[in-house]
Amino acid sequence: MESSTHWHLAQINIGRLKHPTDDPRVAEFMDNLDFINELAEKSPGFVWRLQDDSGNATAIRAFDDESILPNLTVWESIDALKAYVFKTDHAAFLRRRREWFEPMHDLPVLTMWWIPSGHVPTLEEAKERIDHLADNGPTQHAFTFHPHFDPPAS
Repeated sequence: MESSTHWHLAQINIGRLKHPTDDPRVAEFMDNLDFINELAEKSPGFVWRLQDDSGNATAIRAFDDESILPNLTVWESIDALKAYVFKTDHAAFLRRRREWFEPMHDLPVLTMWWIPSGHVPTLEEAKERIDHLADNGPTQHAFTFHPHFDPPAS
């Protein structure tokens, strides 16, 4: 089993939005954020997500490139995250990602790492993990779905 009672999975996925958040060309994406966020929160294994006062994270800028939007969440296990990403209505939006987001060749779109249960990851921590994955490829420190790593031994 991938999960441990002592570890949770942190993940950040980032995207470089093609147009400003108030542009009609990304309206369908923006208009569905509340639905997608609620779907995540109701999914088995969901623990936490980064959000601002609006209930999403689209106003949060963590990168020098203002068009990069972060989505930082915590899950009980890799299996719980996979089920949400690929087996819920989220998958339909994921398939349409290219309509709203530029290809990311300079940074990994998805970065995951294990955190102690109860720890709330910061954007600074997430950015360090993204950089590590970009520089070193998948390791226990920062990885993707393929390959992924089990939680550290408790």
